[in-house]
Formats: sequence, structure tokens, C-alpha cells
Amino acid sequence: MHKIAVLGGDGTGPEVVDEALKVLQAASAACGFRYETTPFDFGGDRYLRTGEVLPDSATSDLRGFDAILLGAIGHPDVKPGILEKGILLRLRFELDLYINLRPVKLYPGVETPLAGKGPEHIDFVVVRENTEGLYAGAGGSLRRGTPHEVAVQESINTRMGVERCLRYAFDYTRKRARGRTLTLCGKTNVLTYAFDLWERAFHEIGEAYYKDIKRDYAHVDATCMWMVKNPEWFDVIVTDNMFGDIITDLGAMIQGGMGIAAGGNIHPGKVSMFEPIGGSAPKYTGQGVINPMAAIAAAQMMLAELGETAAADRIERAIAYVAAEKLESMNAGKMGYSTSQVGDLVADAVATGR
Repeated sequence: MHKIAVLGGDGTGPEVVDEALKVLQAASAACGFRYETTPFDFGGDRYLRTGEVLPDSATSDLRGFDAILLGAIGHPDVKPGILEKGILLRLRFELDLYINLRPVKLYPGVETPLAGKGPEHIDFVVVRENTEGLYAGAGGSLRRGTPHEVAVQESINTRMGVERCLRYAFDYTRKRARGRTLTLCGKTNVLTYAFDLWERAFHEIGEAYYKDIKRDYAHVDATCMWMVKNPEWFDVIVTDNMFGDIITDLGAMIQGGMGIAAGGNIHPGKVSMFEPIGGSAPKYTGQGVINPMAAIAAAQMMLAELGETAAADRIERAIAYVAAEKLESMNAGKMGYSTSQVGDLVADAVATGR
């Protein structure tokens, strides 16, 4: 029995989560696994009502679950940063979700802005360190609001944090068994302290334990360039928190947009959190036009992490089928179907095994 916490969140988040749960139910019926869900109302509406972003018990409560399915965080009536830091970053740090996993895969029938590229060219994964770097919150300001203001933001990189991220990436590359190439994305020519640590650990670990995995390196600017020009060069990319945040949004665009892009915040063997990587899209709330495919893909990733491989594969095939054969576009309001109808299409494809 899998215990799943459900955080619908803000804007269109609850709408897309409803469709992911619909598909999850179809997968359960088809593959025979059991699960139970518990909803939590963490988000902008709760904050506006109570003044509380997360209750003190939130982290300990969520540790009692096997996985978390998140819709979206971001409310138009709440100042940017309050919910993102108070919910997303707090949960990442307190639950120690040290891996952000982002598949970048173009499905047949889905448009990419890259001319001449198709599904055979765009199929790689980004492993992003998720609890250190610039997002650790180290730094401060001096003489704020004056002409002599100073702001300092420090990137924190520990050998422990870097090494466990690299080991996960090497293991993932080996398990993926596709190109067997792991590319370190960094900036060794400028960020000479942080990425000296990353590069040394990368080669030391690779040489000692992963000689079957080819090691490659690319500066972050070159990585962005090659993701656009030759995405087929990449198998698995590993990088730090900030660079990972940037290149995964680029990855979402080349795989067809935010409507299809999902990610996992993972602590292997412990509770992990899965989400569509697009925002809450409040302008579409309640209209039934938002694309739920990314949330459905997040549920697929969640099942894979929970060990329900057959169900995860079945959902991925259903996503590919509906994307190729049914939807006119991945963009909100242009799919040719409503949000709920897209969920129905995928659930039916899961049930029938398409």
C-alpha cells in the first residue's frame, strides 16, 4: 500500500492533479497495486486565510508518506517568494530532497521549436543538485536602499552534497543504459572554487567506481548551445542547483513546452515529491483549458520511484499515444480537448494498454 500526500496547491494546480489522480486510479486497476491519498491544503489560499505558509508539523507529517504529488505553488495575491521559499524550498531542504530529476523527452507528434529535430534527437535527463549552491540562502546585504548598497549571495558546495549527487547521476546513467555518457555541466573557467570541487569529485568517483560510464564536461553556456543545436549529444547531464534550474527550463521548451514537462525532487529510499514544472498559471484557473499532461507525467515518475515499473511504463505509453494521436497542441486552450477530457483520454489509454 503506497501512501501518497497530495498538494494541489494554487491556480490550476488542483485541476491538473485531479487528472493525474484519475490516471493513477486507472493504472492501479490495470496493474494491481494499491495506494491511498491524503490531501493537504498548503498554498496561497491557506496563507491568505491563516497567515501561515506551512504549519510546524508539515515536514514531520509528510515524512510519514511514501511520496508527495504536487500541483503548483504560486498565488497572484501573495508576494513572489513567500510561497516558493516557504513551501517548495523548505520542503526540499527539510526533507533533504537532494536530487532534482528532469527527463527531457520529445514524444512523437509533439512540436519542438528546434528545426529538423525529432523524438530520436531529444531524449536525455538532467540530474540537478537540489539542496545546496546559491539556493542555500547564504549571504546578506549591507546599506540596503542607499546608493552604496551591497548584496552578497554565496554558493555553498560540500563534498558530501556534490558526491551524493554525482553518485546518483552515475547510477542513473548506468541504469538508463542508453548512451552510457554522463556530462558534467559547470563553469570551471570562472567559478574556479565550486566547480573545481565538482570536477575533481566527478573524475575521482568515475574512475574508481564507474569505468563503464563515459565522462564528458561542458561549460553551462556551451551546454545551452548544444541543447539547441545538437540535443542528441546528451544522455545524462549532472549539474549544480542554479545551472540545473536554468537548463531544465530550456529542456522543457525543446521537448514541447511546460505542458508536458515533469520533475521529481528525490531522496532515494525516502519520501520524494513529484510535480509538473510549469507554474500555477492563475489566468487559466477554472477554465478547463490547462494541459494536465505534465502532472500525469509527474505521477508516472512517482510510480517509477515507488517501484511500480509496469504501471509507470503503461502510463508513459499512454502519454505518448495521446500526445501523438489525439492532441492538437500542448498549449493551454489549443489542445482540442478540455483539461478533464485529456485526463480521460490518458486514463482510457492506460486501461486499454495502448
